[in-house]
Amino acid sequence: MKYGIDTGFLVAIEVVEHPLHAPAQAKVAALVSGGDEFALAPQVLAEFIHVVTDPRRFTQPLNMAAARDLAQKWWTAKEVTQMFPVDAAVELFFSWHRKHGLGRKRLLDTLLAATYQSGGINYLLTTNPNDFAVLGGVQCVSP
Repeated sequence: MKYGIDTGFLVAIEVVEHPLHAPAQAKVAALVSGGDEFALAPQVLAEFIHVVTDPRRFTQPLNMAAARDLAQKWWTAKEVTQMFPVDAAVELFFSWHRKHGLGRKRLLDTLLAATYQSGGINYLLTTNPNDFAVLGGVQCVSP
């Protein structure tokens, strides 16, 4: 099976001081040992770098070079399929946004879920399943 990765989950995997660090790492290890794979959209990488370098979020934030290198490691990992928001994803994004009356704070998560779903990926590794619950068809997996 293939799982899309949300930014919050990627942060939890890589930042030791994140409260879900150990469970997120254990979840990924179990999935990898079971032969599962992952999907990653480029917008997750940009948001990941933004979050892990923020000194207001972490007592030991990563520097920009370390954050960029980690993001690139994930992007090029053999277990990761690179996913892009193609036309079908953008149309699904607009459809969901309109159908569910979503506001500005739901834009990035909605586009991410639409990107994965349009690529045939219905499972999402996330630390925030409530952000995706309204969309339907997205099966959230938390650490």
